[in-house]
Order: sequence, then structure tokens, then C-alpha cells
Amino acid sequence: MTASSHTLTTRFAEAILSADPLADSAAVTAARTAIIDYLACAIAGAGDRTTEILRTALGGSTSGKAVLIGRRGGSDPLTAAVINGYAGHVLDYDDVHASVRGHPTAVIIPALLAFAAEHELRADAFLSAYIVGLEAMARLGLSIGVKHYENGFHATATLGTMGAAAALSSLTRASVKETAVALGLAATQSTGLRLQFGYDAKPYHAGMAARAGLLAKRLAAAGFGGACDFLDNPVGFYSAFAFGAAQPPLVVENWGTPWQIVSPGLTLKAYPCCTASHPVAAIGVDLHREGTAADMVEQVTFTFPPGADAALAVTHPNTGIEARFSPEYVFAAALTDGALRLDHFDDRPVQPGLLALSAKARRRHDDSAPRMSSDPKTRFVVVDVTLRDGSTLSRRFDGLPGVTDATTKFRDATADNAAFSEIPTLVRSMTTSADLQRLLQLLGQNAD
Repeated sequence: MTASSHTLTTRFAEAILSADPLADSAAVTAARTAIIDYLACAIAGAGDRTTEILRTALGGSTSGKAVLIGRRGGSDPLTAAVINGYAGHVLDYDDVHASVRGHPTAVIIPALLAFAAEHELRADAFLSAYIVGLEAMARLGLSIGVKHYENGFHATATLGTMGAAAALSSLTRASVKETAVALGLAATQSTGLRLQFGYDAKPYHAGMAARAGLLAKRLAAAGFGGACDFLDNPVGFYSAFAFGAAQPPLVVENWGTPWQIVSPGLTLKAYPCCTASHPVAAIGVDLHREGTAADMVEQVTFTFPPGADAALAVTHPNTGIEARFSPEYVFAAALTDGALRLDHFDDRPVQPGLLALSAKARRRHDDSAPRMSSDPKTRFVVVDVTLRDGSTLSRRFDGLPGVTDATTKFRDATADNAAFSEIPTLVRSMTTSADLQRLLQLLGQNAD
């Protein structure tokens, strides 16, 4: 089958290949910041107990060229893509994008790093490919509609395969046909269910999507056959995954004007837990700062717009990992300690005091509000607190909290480890192949 210039898949591939994001300084600056943020999360995540389980279970080569972030010794690229994707997402501290309704950088950067291990690449080309991959992933998110996520798919995984394949196709300036095939091969590996939220399998979604995108690109470049019309075919991606809510023109409409990394842009997480709980967390921190103590609380009610707590699948968490998806726990921890740290969300059992406070919270939905969509302005939470003395407090948070200083987050997440201290400065200035090689060298050190 040949790729027709009239198909949407072909126009999508052409947009990917003709893109020149390096001309947009705002996009490049945002990309550098996002990469620092991802590397902070991945270096911290490299030491997670479950990351070690994954490394052992995969049993990949320990002498390959591909870097395992935060670990000495290399690996084969496909294995490295899985592990680095997992490490970047395991703490649920990595960035989120509203159009994706998921986490693009933890998929795309591991695929690019794995590819860079076997090819001499310029750092500016690496940055460009990342921006294009994110654009492709975000455009797919906009065009597929809200039912994809709400019906149970995890968009980080399902859209990430194609985001990674798009980034690599852009990087290598593949032909339109090869790019269309690569995207189709990525789409046929698209999977990931939200039922895994709160389990080790959830961050595995990022790793498996990175691997799938890299494999799709490799296969297409080698001449491996596949459909060229994954967006157009009557049994294609939209038919299988959109549940009738697709808006296909959005996948190419106004491509790169502005770049999705600029607007709506990425949210760099302020807290190491599910994004949907962050407004609740911000209110809890504020109430602690104002002097509200946990033992003063009688009852708490969270009011969300319809669909806003779809990812928050856990009400009564047993461990900190499950608690990443529990607004009840997140509020309890934020109110009690005035902050949310990585150790609030490790694999230890939840502290009894936090569990007792979280049991006082309930959820409701404001059915008069617009259903939460990819537009960040549709996201809000109202927290009503009844105190033991009978008085009440009410707070509302619109949108999402986030951080702007990725360098500070990097130092915190890496425990200010001197071995990695050069990375933020390097990423903010890298342009050459020597710069990218230096980054790979720094990443291939032990984090602990």
C-alpha cells in the first residue's frame, strides 16, 4: 500500500517531517526545562525498588551502548527505553500535558536517548525531535476526544507509542511513507489501561510506550511492512479507540502555531502524585500554613467537576504507592505535614493517622459545571472542611499548581548529588553532538 497525499495519516506524517521548532525560542526553552524536569524524576526513580525489579526481570544486556539513567553499565536500546521510561514515571513526579491527558516526556525522551546511544546526534536535533514528538502526541490527544481516557485507556501509553515514533521519524528525516508506516506500527502496539493506576504496572506504561515507538521506527526503517493509513482506515486508530468522540482534523490543524509545548504547555509537577489530586494538595498545604491542624477536622468534602477525579481510583490506600491516586490521602498528608514529599508515596504502609484523617473525606461532583476536558480552565476543586468546633472553611482552586524552577526540583529530587550537578546547566545550553555525549556520560553514573 502506498501513502496517498490526500489521507490524514499522510498529512500528519508531512507535518512531522516539515516541522522546524528550533526557530521558536520559547519552544526550545520549554523543551530544555522539561528535559531537566524529566531527568530529575528519572534519576530519583532509578533507585526505586520496583525499578530494580524491572531491570532484573528484563534481563537485558549490561554491556550495550544505551545508557541506563542513574546506573553504571549500558544496555541494549530497547531495554533501556523501557527502564528509563519506567524510572521517569515511577514516582509520578514527571510532567503532564493537558492535550495528552498524560505524561509525554517520560515516553519520548527515553526513546530518543536509546536511539542516541547508537547514532551520533546533535543536541539541538535531539531537542527539535522531542518538541515534534510532543506535538504529535498532544495533537492525537486533542483529536481522539475525551471518551478514550474516560473509558479506561491510559493516554500516556496509548498515545505515547506514536509520540515516540514521530520524534524519531522527525529526527532521522524519514520519508513520508516510512513515517506513516512507523506511526501505524506504533499504533498497533498501543495499549495501557487505567485499571493499573496504583500498581507497579502504571509507570511500566511509559516504558513500554517508549520501547514500542523505538521498535516501530526501527522496523519501518528496515523495510518492515505495515498500513500507511492508521488515522484514516475504517478499522483504524480512531475507530478502535475514540468511541465516537474523535475530531480528526485537530491532529494537523494549525500545527505548531503555537507549539503545544508552549501553549497550553507542560505542567511540571509540584507534588509526586497523580496530577488530578494536586489542587487538593495545594489547598491542604495552604490550610496547614494558615494554622488548621489535622486534629481540628471533623469532615472534609471535595467537589470536582464531572470527570475530574477519573484518575483518582483509590479511596482507602494501603501503601504510599496506592496513595498517589487518593485525594483523600493527599489532602490528609498535605494538611498534616504542610508539604508532600517522596517519602509520603513510597511502598510502606500508610501511616494510621493519615489514614484516619483521609477516612473523614468524601467526594461529590458539581453536575452544573462543564465536564473536565483537555482545557485546563475546566479543572477545579472546592474543599469544604467542617471543624470539630462546628465552624467551617471553604477553599477553591482552579487549574493546576506547578513549578517553574526545574533546577531546584532537580537538586531536591537527586538529593543534590554532585555526580549529576552539571546536568541542568548542560541541558540549558547544549547544541552539539559533544554536548549530547557529555549528557549521556553524566546520566550513566550511579544515583546511590
